Amino acid sequence: METINREHPEYIRKAAMWGRYRDLYAGGEQFRQNAGGYLRRRNKEPQEIYAERMEHVFYENYVGSIIDWYAATLMRREPMMLFEGNDERGREFFNEFAEDCDRKGTNFTEFVRQRFVEAMVYGRSYMVVDFPRRALPAANRAEEDATGRSRAFLVEYSPQELINWSYDPEEGGLEWVVLRTSWLRPGKVTDTRTERETRWLYYDRENYRIYRRTSDGKAIEQTDEGRHGLAALKRVPLFELRVSEGLWLMNKAALLQLEHFNKSNSLAWAMTVGLFAMPVIFSDKEFQQVLGESYYLKLGKEDRFGWTEPAGNVFQIAADNLVRLKDEIYRVCYLMNQAASPSGGVGQSGLSKQRDFSVTVEVLRAYGDAVKECMKQVLRAIAAARQDRLSVDVSGLDEFDIGDFSTDLEDAERLLKLGIPSQTLRQQMFKKLAFKYLCDVRQELKNAIAQEIDQG
Repeated sequence: METINREHPEYIRKAAMWGRYRDLYAGGEQFRQNAGGYLRRRNKEPQEIYAERMEHVFYENYVGSIIDWYAATLMRREPMMLFEGNDERGREFFNEFAEDCDRKGTNFTEFVRQRFVEAMVYGRSYMVVDFPRRALPAANRAEEDATGRSRAFLVEYSPQELINWSYDPEEGGLEWVVLRTSWLRPGKVTDTRTERETRWLYYDRENYRIYRRTSDGKAIEQTDEGRHGLAALKRVPLFELRVSEGLWLMNKAALLQLEHFNKSNSLAWAMTVGLFAMPVIFSDKEFQQVLGESYYLKLGKEDRFGWTEPAGNVFQIAADNLVRLKDEIYRVCYLMNQAASPSGGVGQSGLSKQRDFSVTVEVLRAYGDAVKECMKQVLRAIAAARQDRLSVDVSGLDEFDIGDFSTDLEDAERLLKLGIPSQTLRQQMFKKLAFKYLCDVRQELKNAIAQEIDQG
């Protein structure tokens, strides 16, 4: 209990970065509240001027929109989960799991999409496979199903909540992890004070332990322990969805987004100040008159009066630099074809635009491979823990234009006309076409269609 709150050196090194990346993705009021950590203060700038600039701060969130675009485009067609085998009880469970994987009504595809967005922000995201806990063990499998103990579900965790871990140097898998979550706990409705409760969840290859502290200053106490749902598999029930350094979009665009933020706010402030022209008096005499709308100005015979304002050259340079920074954000995110503004933007030929989009498609397919691999690991671990006699596979996430289904049909027709003597090839082709056309139907119907194709 004294060491459960110890933080891994990598966690300590990256904690501030993860908070910054979360603000850059969220934008809006969350970014505005923390803008003091991002808006650079000029050398010897008066505090009242900096405070006024902070009141007018704004943030053009390009990278957040880019990440959401990738998530929406990747999951435009739901991934196809294939369950093969004669275990009807297992099929029924996975049908229910696909519609509600976290006991909160979230379907599995949406749950994975949220973890993908998190991985694009933090570079990785996590989910835990858990089972309902009961005081007494079940006598048999039927009792497990009847009492709901075999109802696996998922719990999401961010890298900010995984505070410590250890890998097996020989096998390479996780040996143990510590997850820390914290929330405000109001207690009863009549309570006048809200306390913060913190919980630590420890997992190793077979066991779990839960610790909690109800408020600051109190001792950490252990509240529960036992064997977790994947103990029979001898693996930690934490699954990671990770993207490579080259595909970690927030990490590639964060510095550019911060530079754009400071440049755009500096330009906006300079233009605002430039709107209030400053009077200039050209005179050899001491000037002591008061200026204002209700006053008059008396000048000598040789005196002159005028107004000063910036020439505007630096404003144009700053505006051009903002456009270049915006284009660079899209370029490093493999979306150069979307950087062009409606008024012209970056000039590109048709062939160049086509090539840029082909790069984006390849990046989307790489993301799809990472998501499918994570989904397969989770589903196969659940099937093994439940001892379901099913083989599990996940496909899809490789086509990103809903209008190309007719092309797929034509290609399938031509392939069938070749007369390849393989019934398995025909079955898999029919499944792929059917699931692509019916990508948004319930998993129960998809399983029924797959069985009918196999039987036919």
